[in-house]
Amino acid sequence: MVAQFPYNYICIEGNIGAGKTTFCNLLREEYNCKLILEEFADNPFLPLFYKEPDRFAFTVELFFMTERHKQLQRSLLNQDLFQEFTVADYAFIKTLLFAQKNLPDDEFRLFQKMFAVLNQSFPKPDIMVYFHRNVDILLENISKRGREYEKDITAAYLTQIQNSYFEYFRNILSFPILIIDLNRINFKENKDHFEHVKYLISKPYQPGVHRISLVV
Repeated sequence: MVAQFPYNYICIEGNIGAGKTTFCNLLREEYNCKLILEEFADNPFLPLFYKEPDRFAFTVELFFMTERHKQLQRSLLNQDLFQEFTVADYAFIKTLLFAQKNLPDDEFRLFQKMFAVLNQSFPKPDIMVYFHRNVDILLENISKRGREYEKDITAAYLTQIQNSYFEYFRNILSFPILIIDLNRINFKENKDHFEHVKYLISKPYQPGVHRISLVV
């Protein structure tokens, strides 16, 4: 039985290597939904940032913010009546969370002001789903996909990003946030895993944070 989602706009979030894009692509294969995938490969400053983060942090974050804003505005404000719902493999708040960790205080204050203006341009998600995996598993996944510019990502950096998300979640009461502890869950190779995650997302949730652990 195909699960039905009580949401029009679903954001799948998570750390680097959590499986966000993989899950969204699988969902699109099964449903007539609009798919929004982050176009991170188009950021020419990303490889430079991973090599010299202090030098290229503001440039890389500014590029990401403007490109994400342009993509979300184009996609969310031009809805297709024949598509059931929209699913994205990122939320715009990701822009601020990464910038907070990557930028010095003075640059972040400026960045925050620009973000606040752009963040008013489109609707907030009906639900945000956060795929949580232990850092050692994230590093395994990053290594497996073999992107050259990601090879210098450290466990410490992933931990900082993870902590930023959880700190943000504590203050959200306006829409539901579903944290799913996945760890060794592999929805690409195991259809049952995919169905289970999909079922959890198809349930209605009240605003605020909800957390579920899946064990294999």
